[in-house]
Amino acid sequence: TGSTASSLFPSSCQLQRQFHLNGMHKSGDVILGGLFQVHFFSSVADLSFTSKPQQPTCHGFYELGFRQAQTMAFAIDEINRNSNLLPNVTLGYTLYDNCVTLGIGFRAALSLASGQEEKIILDNRCTGNLPVIGIVGDSSSTHSIAISNVLGLYRVPMVSYFATCSCLTDRQKYPSFFRTIPSDAFQVRAMIQILKHFGWTWAGLLVSDDDYGLHAARSLQSELSLSGEGCLAYFEILPWDKDMDELRRIVNVMKKSSARVVIVFAHHSRIVNLMEEVVRQNLTGLQWMASEAWTEATVLQTPQLMPYLGGTLGIAIRHGEIPGLREFLLQIRPDLHHNNSYGNSMVRFWEFTFQCRFAPAPAGWLEGRGALCTGEEDLDNVDTEFLDISNLRPEYNVYKAVYALAYSLDDMLRCEPGRGPFRGHSCATLQTLEPWQLVYYLEMVNFTTPFGDQVSFDENGDVVPIYDVMNWMWLPDGSIKVQTVGEVKSSAFKGEELILDEDKIFWNFESKKPPRSVCSESCPPGTHMVRKKGEPKCCFDCIPCSEGKTTNKSSNCPEDFWSNRQRDHCVPKKTEFLSYHDPLGICLTATSLLGTFICAVVLGIFFYHRRTPIIRANNSELSFQLLLSLKLCFLCSLLFIGRPRLWTCQLRHAAFGISFVLCVSCILVKTMVVLAVFKASKPGGGASLKWFGAMQQRGTVLFLTAIQAAICTTWLVSSSPTPHKNTQYHNDKIIYECAVGSTVAFAVLLGYIGVLAFLSFLIAFLVRNLPDSFNEAKLITFSMLIFCAVWVAFVPVYISSPGNYADAVEVFAILASSFGLLITLFGPKCYIILLRPELNTKKAIMARRNGSQKIFHIQ
Repeated sequence: TGSTASSLFPSSCQLQRQFHLNGMHKSGDVILGGLFQVHFFSSVADLSFTSKPQQPTCHGFYELGFRQAQTMAFAIDEINRNSNLLPNVTLGYTLYDNCVTLGIGFRAALSLASGQEEKIILDNRCTGNLPVIGIVGDSSSTHSIAISNVLGLYRVPMVSYFATCSCLTDRQKYPSFFRTIPSDAFQVRAMIQILKHFGWTWAGLLVSDDDYGLHAARSLQSELSLSGEGCLAYFEILPWDKDMDELRRIVNVMKKSSARVVIVFAHHSRIVNLMEEVVRQNLTGLQWMASEAWTEATVLQTPQLMPYLGGTLGIAIRHGEIPGLREFLLQIRPDLHHNNSYGNSMVRFWEFTFQCRFAPAPAGWLEGRGALCTGEEDLDNVDTEFLDISNLRPEYNVYKAVYALAYSLDDMLRCEPGRGPFRGHSCATLQTLEPWQLVYYLEMVNFTTPFGDQVSFDENGDVVPIYDVMNWMWLPDGSIKVQTVGEVKSSAFKGEELILDEDKIFWNFESKKPPRSVCSESCPPGTHMVRKKGEPKCCFDCIPCSEGKTTNKSSNCPEDFWSNRQRDHCVPKKTEFLSYHDPLGICLTATSLLGTFICAVVLGIFFYHRRTPIIRANNSELSFQLLLSLKLCFLCSLLFIGRPRLWTCQLRHAAFGISFVLCVSCILVKTMVVLAVFKASKPGGGASLKWFGAMQQRGTVLFLTAIQAAICTTWLVSSSPTPHKNTQYHNDKIIYECAVGSTVAFAVLLGYIGVLAFLSFLIAFLVRNLPDSFNEAKLITFSMLIFCAVWVAFVPVYISSPGNYADAVEVFAILASSFGLLITLFGPKCYIILLRPELNTKKAIMARRNGSQKIFHIQ
């Protein structure tokens, strides 16, 4: 439609063209529009583009679509009788038939928006019918998209009762679109919940070639990919027309596929053609899943189709109750006094219901014994689905849509002047009403239906989603029943929640149980999945599991677990460390304690004989310090045995490093003292001895040990050793060990000990030929030779030793070097003290001087 100002009608608008549409009309103060599917099909003449095209005609009466239109009429009548809602305002309606055709639906929407008056006088008050302030519809997503694209520019509110495409949630494109049916995005997630519940991971998908089907397919594929709950065996688009070659190809794909579940997003008018080919090829044994567009389509619920469609599970719009609707439907009568398009739908309904024709009857009707309609027939005496209001679903959405517009208008008219939401706190009035003002109130509407459902819209114009789950039952007597077996609802806390009563579900299989629909069966114990090349992830081969993997989705066992012999579940890994209970650990512990005991015995012997010449002649204080440090060396080896813990890992190397530096420092100072004594025995050499008094000796030992303590402290602070689970040697075994943290720090610790030991060895070697009376140099040389040999051999053996054997090697090196020092330094003295006491006299020691001039007693 369009409007122009011309010289002939300077103060009027002229309608350029009037569409011939099937519809119903009722006048009122405010008009609401409606778009409904009253006929299945339409016929349009070929477009030659050389002449004006003929108006399309509709055929194939759809009584449920007509009932939806009557539901809107009933809701408006009910509102007009309600004194509390829109008082002093009478609602009217203009309802059009879209014939399931976009072109007709679009013409109808434009007619609603502009009105059908041929001429409108432009004065202070326009004459003629008021254009509608809001539209209930359209039922199709494709129609709603096209219409909203245009009417949205003028912010004309549309409240659809059946358009589910998730694309319509885009408020940038469709700012005035609302709906009382959940979006396909939720319907798709509801479908996936059902697939997940029954373990159906392999399904086919059929969709209609329109926005409804294509958007649903895109959404389903995306959700399946994100959730990982299943795969599509095939994806086919149903043709718009009755293309038998294409339908035959689609059914062949279904027949060859191993998927036993078929999901269909399409209007029932598209499925009718498909089912003809399914019946022709006798394709049975499938579990159909229906979208809400055809879940309750009675045209498909026939005895001929139930062998194929029986047991169908479908998503259905939430049902509701509308008190008084049946009584209203019983009162309708065809208007025979108006020969125009408004009466066509009612006339066709009457002729369809009573199988009669109004006069003048078509040619041949009376000759074929057809009945004439009078308009006085009684609807109550006819068995028709039109009057069955026990399962109102789209009608309930229509009812809610009308009330949403009514409550929005009521809220708008209750606005107090000066406190309104518009510019200058103004309010809208019926005389100055703009469509966008009603959109504002629609966004905030909130009411409760007589059935108890709360109605409100979110920021996208969607209602709170809830669906019923339906099942097509084929009863033994051949009758058909579609019953509710559950529901899917959205929860802010639980997401999509599926509730099913499985005992009520009819399965159209011999087993009377849910079918199995998977691409590949679960792998048996001891095998795991390997995806087939070029196929969906649900299709896989089963191959034997390798070590460390189980059948559980071919996944690795957790870090501390390993697969059992059957490779079907994980078991804890064996653990290994140098334990006090192992034979090796017991031997090393016993040796350590033995060394500690021997040190204590030697210490006791030296303390008891501390005043004898052999003790006094060999620096008794340093000997006691050396014995105590050797005792610590033996004890520190125990820290390397047992399960590594943080404190033992930190303490073991620190204790080892400090104990051995204390020990080697005593030996170094002892060697330096021997050298100083020898020099002091020569003429003019007495001055050298003053630098090695008792205080200097203690200070030197303390200083050298403090350096090692500083190294250990730096190590612990910067990169402390920690417990470590090592699996690099054995996949099925955990070796507990201490990671050194810093290899450099460990090398510095060992290097410092090595430097002190080398200096002791070098000085002792240089003075090895001094007179026997004060010469410990040979014993020190020999002890340092053993010590260095042990630790030089330790490094390569330690590096190459796996797991807990590295700890054993380090303990062995500690014990070997400690025993070497203990035996070489204190063995000869204990031999003399215990077995040759006659040599432990001042006279015997002096006799061994061999010409020396002095005997020095180093305290």
